[in-house]
Amino acid sequence: MPVPLRRAAGALALVVLPLAGCSTAGPAPGPDHPTATGTTRHGLRLPAANAVFDYQIGGPYPPADNVTVVSRDRTAPPAPGRYNVCYVNAFQAQPGADARQWWQWHHPALLLRDRDGEPVIDEDWDEPLLDISTSAKRTAVMGVVGAWIDGCAKAGFDAVEPDNLDSYERSHDLLTKDDARAFAALLTRRAHDRGLAAAQKNTSDLLPERRRTGFDFAVTEECARYQECSDYAETYDDRVFDIEYRRSDFDIACHAWGDRLSLTLRDRNVGRPGEHGYVRRAC
Repeated sequence: MPVPLRRAAGALALVVLPLAGCSTAGPAPGPDHPTATGTTRHGLRLPAANAVFDYQIGGPYPPADNVTVVSRDRTAPPAPGRYNVCYVNAFQAQPGADARQWWQWHHPALLLRDRDGEPVIDEDWDEPLLDISTSAKRTAVMGVVGAWIDGCAKAGFDAVEPDNLDSYERSHDLLTKDDARAFAALLTRRAHDRGLAAAQKNTSDLLPERRRTGFDFAVTEECARYQECSDYAETYDDRVFDIEYRRSDFDIACHAWGDRLSLTLRDRNVGRPGEHGYVRRAC
């Protein structure tokens, strides 16, 4: 699985022209345009398949009238009247202040270290990996990340999106797929206990493990580019919320999946309206 393109600082801006068949406005959420439908086996609300989606993890802004599902960072408030997904970087530490907090306030031993004792870093994002290599360490990491999930529930989010499920692929073989699956199960259990649905973020290799991970729907990056949309759609009954970062991939996705999946084109910085390079389109 490729490294997710989540918040690439300095990436080239995309220039977007009007797209045939794409929507930028429409009916507001309401009784005729529900933000969620059905329940999981846990009795939780799920987002509707093929709902209009906006990915706002780079900073909150008022969604377009037709948007019914929004993903925002855990530090941002939910969008009123929408189905809200809470972004949590659960497997790595955000660069900057968040990483320093892991060093200073939490246990430094919870950061994954190589055989020389140095932290293992996701170099694309300058993010230290969290050490989920044993049951005891997974429990300890949950002491921090679980509190964030609790905060998502308290703030009024409907679901949680734990990012970097695939960090084991960047761990230089210090973490395994089984480690990720086991920690994912802890995350989804915590979310369900707090009344939140849980989204699988990327990592198609773990789709066959859905029963063990406990995820309820999927948030994906570039499933069209990497030809994985059908795998997610089959696993999650079309409850797939995909972000494409290239115009050509978005066009292909809309043609192939626009009547089934929730697809949005975003700039790689996932910026806000008015910021340089901001892009946002939906099929």
